[in-house]
Amino acid sequence: MPRLSVERLNELAAAALQRAGAAPGMARVTAHALVAAEAQGLGSHGLARVVQYAGHLRRGRVNGAAQPTVVRSRAAACLVDADEGLAFPACALAVREAIARARAAGAAFAGVTRSHHFGAAAWHLEPVADAGMVGLAFGNSPAAMPAWGGRRAIFGTNPIAAVFPRRGAPALTIDLSLSEVARGRLMVAAREGKPIPAGWALDKDGNPTTDPKAGLEGMMLPAGGVKGAMLALMVELICCALTGAAFGFEADSFFTDEGNRPRIGQAFLVIDPDALAGNDVFHERIETLVATMLLDPEVRLPGQRRVDLARRAEADGIEVASPLLAQLEALAG
Repeated sequence: MPRLSVERLNELAAAALQRAGAAPGMARVTAHALVAAEAQGLGSHGLARVVQYAGHLRRGRVNGAAQPTVVRSRAAACLVDADEGLAFPACALAVREAIARARAAGAAFAGVTRSHHFGAAAWHLEPVADAGMVGLAFGNSPAAMPAWGGRRAIFGTNPIAAVFPRRGAPALTIDLSLSEVARGRLMVAAREGKPIPAGWALDKDGNPTTDPKAGLEGMMLPAGGVKGAMLALMVELICCALTGAAFGFEADSFFTDEGNRPRIGQAFLVIDPDALAGNDVFHERIETLVATMLLDPEVRLPGQRRVDLARRAEADGIEVASPLLAQLEALAG
């Protein structure tokens, strides 16, 4: 497979998005997020999404000229309107606002409404860790899972993420979808013509399937059964009831070019440890727990693999499948 530098892939992805109709700033921040995901081994949220987003831009499912703004505000809370554009500029604004407000108030919540797919949830929290704060991210998505006991897709896969900074070491980063796997993994399997394991998805009639295309047309299974379904409900309410965004069942699938503007929601909670037990206590507690976890040699800290892969990608570049690279180059003109 061809190997390209991170810098070159950023240029290629941004050019593809801008040519499809995204404003230059929107294209750049989106490309940066997608290439970062690819570098971290998250292909389901990486370069393949450039093709998807470009299709949405061309078909009017995304406002390429969107200008995200803070539309409601109090001391420790605000709401950002993504203006129906790609999610990344709006989420960046929300995270900046949450960090600034948490410095003043100790904790802050920023919601995003009328948004789009926001990629790998934990990527948005990197500035929070850099600021020495704890961050949580939530996002809803088009309907892909039933309510527990149901047979109709209502909830999205609704990812959640958290970041806990450390001194002199990469932050602890936790990022998970509330379906058994992220729906993007079915997208990758379908593109590569590979089956998926049993227990990942149901077809449109509610039957178990190992066909990724049937799974994309059907429903994902929640992680942990009823517990995953309840967590997905919580995320749906946090991201939509608080922000006025569209519920998952009101948004058309991301996996087709045709459809409505999804207008889904995201939410970010930022906490300053110094407002509670204090930074020194916080870091002592973090390192005590990490040291105890690592007494078992098989334990791997969450987020460490992504950090290692990203460092390797910066040094050696990223391998890109030839068909995907050809699509990106065609989109970039």
